[in-house]
Amino acid sequence: MKYKHVPVMPREVLEYLNPQVGQYFIDCTLGGAGYTIAIAKMVRNNGKVLAIDADKLAIQNAEFLISPPAKARHWRAGNFQLSNTILVQDNYKNLSKIVKEHFNNKKVNGIVFDLGLSTAQLEDRNRGFSFQKDTPLDMAFGQNENKTTDIVNKWSQAELEKIIKEYGEERYARKITQEIIKYRKNKQIKTTKQLVEIIKSAVPHKYLFSKIHPATRTFQALRIATNNELENLHITLPQAVDLLSKKGRLVVISYHSLEDRIVKKFIKQEAKDCICPKDYPACRCQHQARLKILTKKIIRPTEEEVLNNPKARSAKLRAAEKI
Repeated sequence: MKYKHVPVMPREVLEYLNPQVGQYFIDCTLGGAGYTIAIAKMVRNNGKVLAIDADKLAIQNAEFLISPPAKARHWRAGNFQLSNTILVQDNYKNLSKIVKEHFNNKKVNGIVFDLGLSTAQLEDRNRGFSFQKDTPLDMAFGQNENKTTDIVNKWSQAELEKIIKEYGEERYARKITQEIIKYRKNKQIKTTKQLVEIIKSAVPHKYLFSKIHPATRTFQALRIATNNELENLHITLPQAVDLLSKKGRLVVISYHSLEDRIVKKFIKQEAKDCICPKDYPACRCQHQARLKILTKKIIRPTEEEVLNNPKARSAKLRAAEKI
């Protein structure tokens, strides 16, 4: 399948990263390679970009865009060769290890995360990210993740309800979970269509006609649980700051409140000299600020961008600079 993805807030991302000739950058969420290619052009051959994605399709697409087969170059006008880009198929939770292997532990000038799904992932008929198509219920970004089918068919009622309520912020989590448990007693849940019908049968009739599809929050919760997204974000943000050089920039785009809360809290904490509880009479943590916040308020896409790319409507950008 053709890999499709429109990068969100590319102008703003480049503005905050501010790539210069000869600098080194990391794109932790390669996706459609929009940021990677733009940064690689700006740092030129003296600089380098390390791009990471757990999704094999994203890596293959980027390989073609960056260095297409000779026979394809004459008709793919957007293709060109870049010798300053390194592509790695891995999970960004392993960021320090990846940089050690491919960048020789070099400090970098900027790191960007775009935590959203790509259009290609949503439209992949071999996986189950979208509730708009009947596909296998597989929401894994890469290998070695939880199996979505195991979550819905094997996890306990309490575990399922917890993730749907917390990760999906779904008000009808209990009813949806009860219907899943009831259904799976007689038949395995293997497809997105099965799950969507279960969800529809569980929620009030009026909920079926709301602006948000009734399966949206449950699918979000299952995707997060399948890929350990929130845990991985907690793991990788400290690594990212460690890898930044002085005045290096960290840019993160998130799409739902759970991710944004983690990013906001982390950046805010790393911008403080002391993180002791307020009731401590004196500082015991000896924590020193490592970041300067660049975005006092979250940056959102323009109305024009949302009009051209509706998937950008919930995007929130936060940026900070290494002290």
